Amino acid sequence: MAFTFQINHDVNFDHNEKLLKKTEDNRTKLHHTTVEPVDLVDIIADHSAMNGFKAVSNKNKIESLADYSLGKNGKLVLDFGDHQVGRFSINIDSVGSPMDSPLFLHLTFAETPAEIGIDANSYEGWLSSAWISEEFIHLDVLPTRLELPRRYAFRYVEIEVKDSSPKWLASFSKPIVTTESAVSLQDVPKVEIKDPELKKIDEISIKTLHDCMQEVFEDGPKRDRRLWLGDLRLQALANYKTFNNQKLVKRCLYLFGSMPTTDGKISANIFTNSNPIPDDTFMYDYSLFFISVLKDYFDNFRDTEVLNDLYPVAKKEMDLALEEVDSQGKLQPNEKWPVFVDWSNNFDKQTAGQAILIYVLKQFVELAKVQANEDAAKYQRLIEKYSNFAQKQLFDKTKGFFVSGSKQEINIASQVWMVLAHVLTDEQNKQLMTNGIKRFFPVTGIATPYMYHHIAEALFESDHQKEGIQLIKNYWGKMIQLGADTFWEAFKPEDLHFSPYGSPIINSYCHAWSCTPTYLIRKYLINE
Repeated sequence: MAFTFQINHDVNFDHNEKLLKKTEDNRTKLHHTTVEPVDLVDIIADHSAMNGFKAVSNKNKIESLADYSLGKNGKLVLDFGDHQVGRFSINIDSVGSPMDSPLFLHLTFAETPAEIGIDANSYEGWLSSAWISEEFIHLDVLPTRLELPRRYAFRYVEIEVKDSSPKWLASFSKPIVTTESAVSLQDVPKVEIKDPELKKIDEISIKTLHDCMQEVFEDGPKRDRRLWLGDLRLQALANYKTFNNQKLVKRCLYLFGSMPTTDGKISANIFTNSNPIPDDTFMYDYSLFFISVLKDYFDNFRDTEVLNDLYPVAKKEMDLALEEVDSQGKLQPNEKWPVFVDWSNNFDKQTAGQAILIYVLKQFVELAKVQANEDAAKYQRLIEKYSNFAQKQLFDKTKGFFVSGSKQEINIASQVWMVLAHVLTDEQNKQLMTNGIKRFFPVTGIATPYMYHHIAEALFESDHQKEGIQLIKNYWGKMIQLGADTFWEAFKPEDLHFSPYGSPIINSYCHAWSCTPTYLIRKYLINE
């Protein structure tokens, strides 16, 4: 993990009140369901399991939960059967002599067994330990209905009595989670997927997207619970093929479009818990993807009001991005506005960034034509200029690959994004990815479904359907084999204990940028 915090205290943001009002006009009403646990389990160490722990059903029955009273250091683990996002509540009573002391509880909410199995006190990572989903609670009077105000993302809940009194025990009953989501799983049109493995991957992709669709498209309901532009682009594409919720995408577009910096730069993410606040983090490709989200939204809904409102924002963003290109047509990386592409900084991103610029510039030209903008021809000429530079200066014909940076590095990201930008002909794209398969497969060293998505999409776009299907099965299918009920933020098949944060207990196991197999399957493999 090489992504670093940005701190830009000197940045000032505009606030377009007219557009901000439209974010409120498009606020979605959340759906709620009540879910009860299905089992009582033990969390046990298993070196072959994901992050070294697994859940196994114990001899106790969930129907008899109230009979299993706990004293000091007593524990039980509820299994809700599937990933849940919502608010937890439970009845608690005392059993035995009168309650002569408070009840001191420790509750742990876990998306995976390892988050209970690993001692939270061992965490020394670079993200705040405040993200660990646990609560310490004192209760002075029983019986009571404990209703926790925070929202959690979890499948398992461990209840531990830290201390009480030798005179009495604590009894628990009627635990529930009241779930939250902007959509219902019943909203998704049924499609026929004959391959059972792809069918399961599609179902879990949809569940992942569902749990990340809250008042905005969150990157993850456990952590960071933020609206990130790169995640939004992929979530929106998956949404169009499944829930097709218009208001949520519209609201997110207005949130980004209403609060650029005073010079027009769009933040990489927005905090949305109360009054929306743009973060002082900026990434070149994420800022450009505002244009992609707007173009994809317009293609799906033909909403001219949104396009008219946000086209000036998109144009300003494009013009700012073009300032990073030299007179030859070469993107010059800027440390203050870095190209993201993927988490790692262990590969050169210049050529991938060039391809992303071309990719988005093509989308922007289509919007400019709809707007009858007289500058559309100018931007079209820039596409040709930047593409010609890539073909003549960045493509090494003898090696059959695009090279990147001063060291002429050959990496998979450069090839993938040049394919997605269609800088070469279809026949050349196919050959480029054929070369890439020989050189880079099986894929290693990449830790995010975000990058794996783009690799898979490049395979489909270059007429490598068989390899695209296999990549989806090898990556997302492997998560399912390891027990995933939603798809994860980070995963290295070659390193089952990988965490970008120093410990798996801080990882997000339901994450927006991992939901895209449903989009890939429904776009490339199903005739709708």
